Amino acid sequence: MKFAVKIVAATVAVLSVGGAFAQKGETVKIAMIEGLSGPMANVGQNQLKGWQFIAERLNGAKNAAGVKFEIVGMDSKGSPQEAQNTLKAAVDQGFRYIVQGNGSGAALALADAVAKHNERNPGKEVIFLNYAAVDPALTNEKCSYAHFRLDADTSMKMEALTTFMKDQPKVKKIYLINQNYSHGQQVAKYFKAGMASKRPDSSIVGDDLVPLGQVKDFAPYVAKIKQSGADTIVTGNWGQDMTLLVKALNDAGLKLPIYAYYAGVSGTPTALAAGGDVEVYQIAYNHSNYPGELGVIMNDFQKKFGDDFYTFSIYNGIVLMSEAMAKAKSTDPMKVAAAMEGLKFKGFNGDSEMRKSDHQMQQGLYISKWQKVDKTNPYSVEKTGYTFAPVKYIEAYVASTPTSCQMKRPG
Repeated sequence: MKFAVKIVAATVAVLSVGGAFAQKGETVKIAMIEGLSGPMANVGQNQLKGWQFIAERLNGAKNAAGVKFEIVGMDSKGSPQEAQNTLKAAVDQGFRYIVQGNGSGAALALADAVAKHNERNPGKEVIFLNYAAVDPALTNEKCSYAHFRLDADTSMKMEALTTFMKDQPKVKKIYLINQNYSHGQQVAKYFKAGMASKRPDSSIVGDDLVPLGQVKDFAPYVAKIKQSGADTIVTGNWGQDMTLLVKALNDAGLKLPIYAYYAGVSGTPTALAAGGDVEVYQIAYNHSNYPGELGVIMNDFQKKFGDDFYTFSIYNGIVLMSEAMAKAKSTDPMKVAAAMEGLKFKGFNGDSEMRKSDHQMQQGLYISKWQKVDKTNPYSVEKTGYTFAPVKYIEAYVASTPTSCQMKRPG
């Protein structure tokens, strides 16, 4: 496909160590505060393996700063309150860098707690790299200096998704089903706004919000979808809530096109494959069939863990930190934060930038389609014989959104 050349072939090429910097040889400890138990534990556990795998892969001479990254998992059980308690424990243990992503509620709680900690403890500041929590507020009205988002936010992804969907003539009657917290609510909000302007001929025939991680049987929701006469499903569900929705659709024999945010997350691809040929499109910063070294990383991860590496923002996080540490010639969090602002680097999609105004990563996005593997798209997701093949690439500047961030900077 033509757009595949946009991917930098040496995306994960070995990074040169530019000189004998002060931080070279240091160990940088990172606390991953995440739901490692509970209904979404399979996702958190996958991502912990991902952070540790990429850190090991790019350690020492293989990163720009020459440092060693050590990732320690700390279980927040997916709870905002537990996340704050876990942050305190991490700080008490000397961690100065934290990462988290699953659940914007937990991310908002962490960002607020980190900001307050930093104000009260000069010289002992903490930096928060958010690799998957996509509430736009985190880089808008609730932005903070110590928070950096590696993923695209909900509105950025929805702008790209609705731009793609407006050219799909079969999309006329849409059923929205999302998790009942900020992300799910915003998926519905931004979808309605986007389609109202781009496809006013389409209509919303259903709009459900489900309790996060609590629904065990989606059959009643699927019955409502069927009764509505919907020809399309749009969902931001992830983890158990996405997997069980797909299983319920399979059980009902309802094969409607699905436009999703997280169809590739642990367990869901296996459920999709069990339903046979179903039309699914995913909006994300990645797809399943990268060439070069990143393709090697994906295959090596699958061989080692029997699972897929799908949270590619982890790779960008390690590269961003190491590039900033090399620039700052230090691992001090405040010096590294200053170096990360506005930093441009080669990410897995090529040119990437951590926008200074709000600490929102600027990177390309993909629409990918669920299909059987072929010569062009050979990676078998969850060894199902299916894959997410790229069908459209959206440049970073198109996906970007204005920001209302008014961030207080040190000094």
